[in-house]
Order: sequence, then C-alpha cells, then structure tokens
Amino acid sequence: MVKIAALSGFPEWLPQGRVIERAVIDTLERTFALHGFCEIETRAVEPLDQLLRKGETSKEVYVLRRLQEQDSSRDKALGLHFDLTVPFARYVLENAGRLTFPFKRYQIQKVWRGERPQDGRFREFAQADIDVVGAGSLPFHYEVELPLVMAEAFSALRALGVPPVKILVSNRKVMEGFTTAIGITDLETVLRTVDKLDKIGPDKVRDLLISEGGTTPEQADACLAFASIRGHDDSVATRVLELVDQYQGDQPSTDRPDTAQPGVHPDLLAEGLAELSAMLTAATERAPGVMEADLKIARGLDYYTGSVYETVLVGHERLGSICSGGRYDTLASDGKNTYPGVGLSIGVSRLVSRLLADSLVTATRANPAAVLVAVSNEENRAESNSIATQLRARGIPCDVAPTAAKFGKQIQFADRRGIPYVWFHGTQDQPSQVKDIRTGDQVDADPATWNPPADDIHPRAVPATA
Repeated sequence: MVKIAALSGFPEWLPQGRVIERAVIDTLERTFALHGFCEIETRAVEPLDQLLRKGETSKEVYVLRRLQEQDSSRDKALGLHFDLTVPFARYVLENAGRLTFPFKRYQIQKVWRGERPQDGRFREFAQADIDVVGAGSLPFHYEVELPLVMAEAFSALRALGVPPVKILVSNRKVMEGFTTAIGITDLETVLRTVDKLDKIGPDKVRDLLISEGGTTPEQADACLAFASIRGHDDSVATRVLELVDQYQGDQPSTDRPDTAQPGVHPDLLAEGLAELSAMLTAATERAPGVMEADLKIARGLDYYTGSVYETVLVGHERLGSICSGGRYDTLASDGKNTYPGVGLSIGVSRLVSRLLADSLVTATRANPAAVLVAVSNEENRAESNSIATQLRARGIPCDVAPTAAKFGKQIQFADRRGIPYVWFHGTQDQPSQVKDIRTGDQVDADPATWNPPADDIHPRAVPATA
C-alpha cells in the first residue's frame, strides 16, 4: 500500500482532538455571546489589492486560481484571507448603513498563510476574533472591556484543562510619549528593535538602537530600562515618569531638545499612562492576577494606536502569544467616514495543538454515540432500529450494531469505539436491558424513559488528570 505523506502545516485532528477543539470553540462562543458580541462569517477570499494594501507580502497570501481557466483576469485578483481583520474591515464598510454602532462581533473561521510550519504555527488554522468598532469614535472603556472578556473566556477554558494565562498589556501612547520625552524621533525603528529583545537579548538590541535607530547610548539605555518595566498597578506609571525625570536630569542642558527638558512630560505620555493604569485597576477588580503591564511589548505598535495585548499560557511561554490584539483608529475608512476599533484574536489551532501535544486535555470518548443497540439476529434489525429511533428522539446519541454477532463481540465493538452503553432489546417475556460496559452493571430499561447520566450523553473535553 502506498503511504500518503502528511501535508505540513495543515493540521487534521483525530476525532478525540476534534472533540477538544469543538469544546474550546463552544466555550469561546458562549462567553462572547454572554457579552453581547454578534456572530458573523465572512467569505474565504478577498481581492488581492485589499489583502496587500499594507504591504502584507510577508503573510505569503495564497492566490485563488481555477484549474481550467481561460480568461482568469478576475480570479487572479483574489486570494485566501490570512487573518479575519481585513475581511472584517471590508464587511464594516459594505454594511455600515445596516449596522448599529458600536458594533460588537465575534468570528471563528479558518485562515491561510504560506508560512514555514513550526511549533504552533500553521499554513491553515482556525482563529477566533472579537472586535468592537465605532463610527467616527470609540470610547476608551472598550479597550478595558475586551481583554477582560478574553480573561473570562480563558477562565472558562480552565474547566477543560487549559492552563491559566497571563494577559500582557502595553500602550502605543506610552511608548510614543516616552520616546518623545527623551528626544527620540524615529519611533518606528525603536519599536522594531525593541521587539527583538526576547530573540537577541538586550546587548544586541542596544547596539541596534544606536546603529540603526540613531539613538545616543544614554537613550538606548533608557529604552532598555523602559522595556524592563512590568507591574499590576499604578507603580508602572510612577516608574515610567521617574525614568523620564532621571534621564532628563542627567543630560547636559546644551544637549537637550525642547521635548526633553527636565519635568517635561508630553501630554500623550500622561494620557497613555492614565489609560494603562485604568486598565490595570479594572483587571485587579474583575480578574485578579491575570493582567500585567509589560512595556517591552512592541509588536503591533506600528499600527495599533492605543492599548496592545499579548497572551501567553503560563508554563508554556516558549509557545509565544496565543492571543493578541489592540486598538486601531483606522480599522476601515471610506474616505469620508472612519471606523475605529479594538480587537483580540485567539489562535485556536495554536492553542489546541499545544493541548494535544502535551496531553493537557483529553476527550471522554471519540465516538458521539452513548449507546450501541445490539442486534440479536438480522431478522430483528428493524426492532433495534426502532429502539435507536426512540432514543434519538429524546436526544440520546446512539448507533446500531453493524452485524448480528455474538453479544460478547458486540460489546467488544462498543468498547473499541468508546461507546459506554450497550442496549439489548427484550422479548415478550423479558424487558429490554442496558449494560454499562465500563462497570458491568446491567439494568432493565424502557427506551421511552431511560436516560444515561448527563455526563455520558455527549463526549466531553476534560483535564487529562481528571
């Protein structure tokens, strides 16, 4: 037999894995709906000029083509979406007149990227996004609400065996205000360089800040000190301001630009620190210990305009962020109206791959059937089918034995598939009986009234240690 090679980067879970993925998605959907997010689904393809409008060639967009194409000029302009934000922006523009703003949406779909597959990174994967988008303006409190919704969703996932998470937050206004206060003008280069801290370490980042970012050694040191600040409360803001004052006080007066005079704190820095402190305060009240400010977060700050979030699994930090997002003031614009938003995206496939690889979560069974209805002989198969119909009508998933083998073999069939109960239909003299093949218990049963325990009706995802 020819062995079929696996296609790298396109995960396919076994039935047990799909039970776990489905449980994760169901939990997310319940949490999002509880907070008033509407579900939408967008098409899989978008015009290439939209997918590439921000130079997203690094996403390796898959282009859509027909095999038997003749005039393919129209199809060549289409590609599979690499995230859910681009299609959502288009969706908002197309439906703005029919949406009520602020519009809260969640969306769980597959996306495609032609990246090099590696741990937790795929070419085809499921994402779960939540966003709030406004028309013209969007209040800051949504920047607080969204990470707390995600914190609640991950808290609900703990019941399945998903490890706890840490939501790391920063703010574009804080970084921009800080660099302005110490006289740095090339913010974008600083952001790109600081983002490399975890990969290349502080010494190399310092060298790059000086050689490529045009900073002085003192400014580079201040940036590294800034990036090291973490905390759960107002002390973060205090330490940032102290760092600014210390830097400004150490500089010779002749070397200070107007933006770096002692005691000068840009309004943008004060605004960003106030927002960051408000978020940490709310998190302490509603999700203690889950959220932490981490000012070295730079990824995404080149396009986010306010808060930015990254989420890691505690104990699995090497996997990287499994949920990220932020505030963007130009999600979509038609040239006349602007629609700002804030959103977060969970890499569902990324998360599930780690749950499966490390055996953190297991499925109670792979087969959806709770009952196998035995067949005594082929002449009586109609009776077995009738019993199965009655059970299904009451919401009990069941299957009928494929052959009228000896009952011992039918029990083995059920056991191999993880079906917990076997039903033996009765005769005129004997009632039907149902056997729990895990315990050996066998009791009289009526298909019109018998129910298995609630936990046995459907397969469930549970902690692997349970």
